[in-house]
Amino acid sequence: MYIELEHINKTFGNYKASDDVSFGIEKGRLIGLLGPSGSGKTTILRMLAGLERQDSGNIYIGGKLVYDLPSCQRGIGFVFQNYALFPYLTVFDNIAYGLKVQKKDKAYIKERVAELLELVGLPGLEKRYPDQLSGGQRQRIALARALAPNPELLLLDEPFAAIDAKVRKELRTWLRNTIDKIGITSIFVTHDQDEAIEVADEIIITNLSKVEQVGSPAEIYLDPRTPFVARFIGQSAVIENCSELKGFEGSGSDRQAVIRPEFVDINLFEDKGYHEFESSMEDGIVEDVLFRGNSFEVRVKVKNIVITGNVPLSQTKIKKGVKVKVFVKKLCLLGEENTETVINKALDNSGLYYI
Repeated sequence: MYIELEHINKTFGNYKASDDVSFGIEKGRLIGLLGPSGSGKTTILRMLAGLERQDSGNIYIGGKLVYDLPSCQRGIGFVFQNYALFPYLTVFDNIAYGLKVQKKDKAYIKERVAELLELVGLPGLEKRYPDQLSGGQRQRIALARALAPNPELLLLDEPFAAIDAKVRKELRTWLRNTIDKIGITSIFVTHDQDEAIEVADEIIITNLSKVEQVGSPAEIYLDPRTPFVARFIGQSAVIENCSELKGFEGSGSDRQAVIRPEFVDINLFEDKGYHEFESSMEDGIVEDVLFRGNSFEVRVKVKNIVITGNVPLSQTKIKKGVKVKVFVKKLCLLGEENTETVINKALDNSGLYYI
């Protein structure tokens, strides 16, 4: 592992920001640190950067214990969410700042700044000042400045938080492509799960100062290991008594369960076509219909349980108050510390014999 955190603890007064945090990261990976506000994400980033010192535990970067190493000797580039560009310096001088600290010669600095402006797609802006740039341009310049000294590790603290939604989405793709080009190990903090799933090779989910789960975006989404992850990832609705639903009788009425929209099929009650699993469908009443651009989000009340599903735009007849039939294909049962995916019994072929 290129980066290793072993049993890290950090307390600020009475607040424990990191509680026995351990994980490892391979070289060249782009990692998303994902979790709600106050879950300890930025503290982990700052300890890696040497801006905070852990109370106990060890941090290794490139196999080297960095406990006593100051920030400037850790080979780290840091990008802040508010850009932190020097307002009185030009774009050229902002990017060149770290190189001047390293006492590089003028010819190298000029060549390196030009190279980085090409990399971030902003050639020709050397003489502008930060207040003459858009938010997206400022963040690109902040990344160029962090990359200028050729760091071994890049840390980004909610890099797109101060940027509007449309530009933020464009910058996600740009960041992914840029990191792929240079191959630098990178960790970015975010509370936006769409951002983490779209950009990261691997996601580390934090909650209440602990690491809940580490895995690829697909693993995190499809196989949540803890109740928190199951609730946090995806558009999850929590129900109290899943055994009331057809196909889940006896699944554990004393346990909560999570149902995501993709677990649900919604059909109009008036649709008289053949449905393979009609005997396992529930009757429901539509409580709300929300337009989501590429689909309708439909909330249906079934036996005092509110279930959310998505239906295509062609289903324009699904409106508030209409009767529908709902088929719940699977759900995620929540235990105290783990989860269990349960398939609707109508889809279980394990008891069938083929002749």
